[in-house]
Order: sequence, then C-alpha cells, then structure tokens
Amino acid sequence: MTSTPFQSSIKSEKVHARTFEWMEDSIRAAGTNALVEGANSSDTTVGEPTLRSNVSQIIGESFKIAATVDAIKTHGRAKETAYALAKTLKAIKLDVEKAMVGVDQAAVAGGASTARKMASATQMISTALDAGSNATDALTEAKLLALHQTCYENGSDPSVLMVKPADASIISGFTTASSRTRDFGQSKTLTSAIEVLVTPFGTIRVLINRNQLSTHALLVDPSMWKQCTLRPFTRTLLAKNGDADHHFVVGETSLKHSSFASCGMITGLS
Repeated sequence: MTSTPFQSSIKSEKVHARTFEWMEDSIRAAGTNALVEGANSSDTTVGEPTLRSNVSQIIGESFKIAATVDAIKTHGRAKETAYALAKTLKAIKLDVEKAMVGVDQAAVAGGASTARKMASATQMISTALDAGSNATDALTEAKLLALHQTCYENGSDPSVLMVKPADASIISGFTTASSRTRDFGQSKTLTSAIEVLVTPFGTIRVLINRNQLSTHALLVDPSMWKQCTLRPFTRTLLAKNGDADHHFVVGETSLKHSSFASCGMITGLS
C-alpha cells in the first residue's frame, strides 16, 4: 500500500499540448455468423472511433530556506534544502493523486485568470452504479457484484477495486456471511482484511486510497489509464531578495483513459 496507489498502478506517457487528444475505439458485439457456400459479400458498417481529450494541469509549490539553516548541522539530515525539496515533492504527488481520484472534476480549459484543470477519473468512467435510493448509502457486496457484472458484459476486465478506508472495513465484513469460512490453520495472527476478491466475473485486488473521493468506489483496469506529462516536475531557484533562497517546484500533468467503458464506479456512498 502506498500514499498514491492510483498513480503507482498506472503507466505514464509524454504529451505535447495543453489540450491533448486520443482515439477511443471499440469492437462490435458478437453475432451469429454463418455463410452459405458461394455467398455474396455483405458490407458491415464499421463504427468510427470516438475522439477524447483532456487538459494538462499545472501543479506547483514554493518553499524558502534561510541561509543560516543550510549552513548549520541538523540532526538526522544533511542540507535543509534537500530535506525541504523531498517533502515538497511528496506533498505535490499527493496533490496529483487528489486531482486524479480525490475530486469529481470536469476539465477546465483555463485562461489568463483561470487555472487549467484536468478531468478527474470520475469524469472518464461511463459505467456508474448508484449505491442506493438515498443521497448516500453504504457499500454493499450486491452492488459491487452488479457493477463487476456490468463491466464484464461490456467486455472489460477490471482488476482493481479502489476504496476509501471506511469502505475497506465494510469489505472485510463480507466474510461474515454464514455460507463462508476462513481457514486460519494454526496461525496466531488474526487477519481482518480482504486484499483479493474472487467473483463470478474475475479476480479483483482491493486497494485503499486515503486521498480518494469518499462518495465513490472505483473498479478499474490500470492498464487502460495513463498519467500524461507535459512538463516533468522540476525545481527552480528564484531570484534572491534577502538572506534566504526561494525554490519553486512545478510541473504539468494530466490523466488519460483509453476506454471510458472499461471501468466502473459506485457513486453516492456514505
């Protein structure tokens, strides 16, 4: 488990524009296909790909280090600048995770006075199932199975269920059904967590994400997602205006989903 499980589970690619585009394609459903000998050909209309897009989001943070602080010896570490830089980079990575899965955010093109924002993962998943009849309801095994079945019927194979900590506790309670047993053998360790769920529609790994949007549970195929980088995160030493150094860490990143129907989400969770 990491602090940024979504980013850690997907690959990355380079993009070269503020607004970048990609093509989403699909194959028709299976049909009855049998021809007589000598049959004439009959054309089938091949569906056109769908053009998808997202925008890059500038994410950055600055910090200041007094000259004296870098000159003195600090217990447990070397230069204070290096320590502050490492902390800042970790914090920014959390901000990126939140932008991807911690908000329900549509893409914002931005302008002279408006910051660009990437579309979050929730905006790029077309298969959604509401948790219940109320505004917010608890996650249930029945809803999870229904979503997994829908994803399977759509032709996708999601392998990761990403949930908030409270929903991970609910999932650990799935084993309390009278028809199930857990074999502990001679172990002296009590395990109260479910890391892998095997359903009729495949095997999914449960990941906890403390930065995830609390009202959603995401059933995803990580191979269908990419973190897109327009500018990698770099540190710039700003102009000196006193007895301290000012550092600015900034980068430009976004998110891409190759097939909007390949994943699913449960919404309206308590």
